[in-house]
This record gives sequence, C-alpha cells and structure tokens, in this order.
Amino acid sequence: MYFMLLDILAILLNILWWIIIVQAVMSWLIAFNVINTHSEFVRQLWQVLERITEPLYAPIRRIMPDFGGIDLTPMVVLILLIIIRGPVMGYLYTLGVSAGLA
Repeated sequence: MYFMLLDILAILLNILWWIIIVQAVMSWLIAFNVINTHSEFVRQLWQVLERITEPLYAPIRRIMPDFGGIDLTPMVVLILLIIIRGPVMGYLYTLGVSAGLA
C-alpha cells in the first residue's frame, strides 16, 4: 500500500511536470503571436493551465525578484519537482523498504 501511494505520487508529479512544460511553451507561442487567445479552445486551455499552476507559482513569485518581462517561476517549480522526484522520492522508497512496508 505504501509503495502504491508513492507510485501514485510519482505519476502525479510527472503529470504536473508536463503541465508546466505545456504552459511555458504555450505562453511563448502566445507572446510571439503564433497562437492567440481569440480562439475559444486556446483560451479555455490557457485558463485551465493557469488554474492548475497559479497556486504553485504564487508563493514563489512573492519571494522571487522582478526580472521585468522574464518569468522564471516555472523553472524554479521544475527544479523543485526534480528535487522531490529524485532525492526525496528515493528516500521515501528506501524508508519503506527498511521499515518492511513491502
């Protein structure tokens, strides 16, 4: 049960990773007017991505300095996800094995 929960957490972190990547690419495409938000599909997709990622970005944006037009918040969140998926998840798996939760 313990490892199944860790696997579900790993899958959710992976999905979140891709949501952030898609939002970053989409923001570049909107900024360079490759796609525009006049399309109903694009607008709805953008709003969904914003609603998912904004709660993650808001606390980081409060402590990050202002870089003008460059938003480095997605990169910071991706780095935090790497840290969570790598060392933290590895430690939790090791902790589960040593506790005999298999």
